[in-house]
Amino acid sequence: CALTGIVLTTSIIAHPDISCADGPRLTTLAFSKIPYVGSPLLTLSLVTFVVSTILGWSYFGEKALEYLGGVRLITPYRVIWVAAVFTGCVSKIDLVWVFADCANGLMALPNLISLLALSGVLVQQTRHYLWQHRLDDYDESHLPEGK
Repeated sequence: CALTGIVLTTSIIAHPDISCADGPRLTTLAFSKIPYVGSPLLTLSLVTFVVSTILGWSYFGEKALEYLGGVRLITPYRVIWVAAVFTGCVSKIDLVWVFADCANGLMALPNLISLLALSGVLVQQTRHYLWQHRLDDYDESHLPEGK
């Protein structure tokens, strides 16, 4: 992301003729302004980013589902995951982005529910550590014996 931002900024400054209307096209144009290595660098970066993202999110989802429902859910999850990756590869990019936006939005729901459920604990800990100037204190009472 940082490399893309630097390339976009410097390319737009150096080449004001680049249109900023279309994001993916803008990135392709900006990298193509780097002689010889721009387009291959963009391609290599995208491939490594895509592969690592697919593997990382697959593993993350698998472990979360295993924690929530046990090992029996891993195989159905993998089948659904492969089908979703295939669908993302062959469908229009707008559909993929809409699905990704919805999925990311839905991930906020359990976090917001947890924040509401734990708000009392948060207030208590904030009062104890922050407002009573105990930021250097470390409470070991919640750790199991021998740790």
